[in-house]
Amino acid sequence: MRQKTLFSYETPFSGEHNIYGFVYGAGSHSNPEKAEHSAAIVGAMRGNEHQQLYICSKLASRLAELEEAGDIVSGKSILLVPSVNYNSMNANHKFWLSDDSDLNREFPGNPNGPATSRLAAALMEELKTFSYGIQFPSYYMRGRFIPHVRMMKTGHESTNLANLFGLPFVMLAETRAFDEGTLNYNWQISGTEAFSLYSGGTERINEEYAEMATSAVLRFLSRMGIIRYNSMGGHISTIMEEDEMTTIKSDAAGFFKRMKNVNLEVRKGDLLAEIIDPMDGHVLSEVRSPVDGIIFYQQDAPLIYQNVVIFRIIKKIHK
Repeated sequence: MRQKTLFSYETPFSGEHNIYGFVYGAGSHSNPEKAEHSAAIVGAMRGNEHQQLYICSKLASRLAELEEAGDIVSGKSILLVPSVNYNSMNANHKFWLSDDSDLNREFPGNPNGPATSRLAAALMEELKTFSYGIQFPSYYMRGRFIPHVRMMKTGHESTNLANLFGLPFVMLAETRAFDEGTLNYNWQISGTEAFSLYSGGTERINEEYAEMATSAVLRFLSRMGIIRYNSMGGHISTIMEEDEMTTIKSDAAGFFKRMKNVNLEVRKGDLLAEIIDPMDGHVLSEVRSPVDGIIFYQQDAPLIYQNVVIFRIIKKIHK
């Protein structure tokens, strides 16, 4: 393993700030320029992405073991970037400390812009040289969800390759205006086969889902001929359009009492949750499934507002 500085700048109060990557395989030895840039893996971009950083720590350990055993294929190299915003994580702050900007909305970046834009530009310059890109972003809504691969429809996406991770679902999403500032979008546009792996959590570590995500990455690297690894297990992925899911919103505000969990099959009319009046304890609303399907996402806040998304269900197709 070889440590590499990807970006460095001086901060007014904390001195020098460095973003490090860790290179495994041929790129960690004496002739790194001769190594194929096979795969880059990027973890936490926000200060609250503890699950994403934890997965990278597990990957770092596994990749070091594979390198020690000679199981990274000759001539291949893997770059792991566990965190690109650890100052915010140290301060328990979600976004960039100095200006509250979201780093994953700054790509492809500007080398002459503000700090986050310079950092994005430096990362993009490094990352676009890799054949495959894997990112662990956080889900845009708070809650629990089934681990999955998410791909934006840029015209460069490959669902066949996404299937090789062996996760239950590959989710295809229409590109929205703000997506054009994300790493995944710009990776795809630059010619890298890029994948976003959503690992079922953000601020709290879920050991089961972290192990699932770690295994999925190693399975993909093995199937792409980058590492030698026993990649048994995994799922035959179901390809889904994100906008085909059924969304359920709350019709009242109050305590949110869940009756069903993520990844459970439900039938139309099943009781999914109750919304309870926080003052007198009576049930304000019963939340029932409008369709047969599988719970893909559920809100996990103890108190919810009216008209917020509380469930998303993958509809079961009847034939």
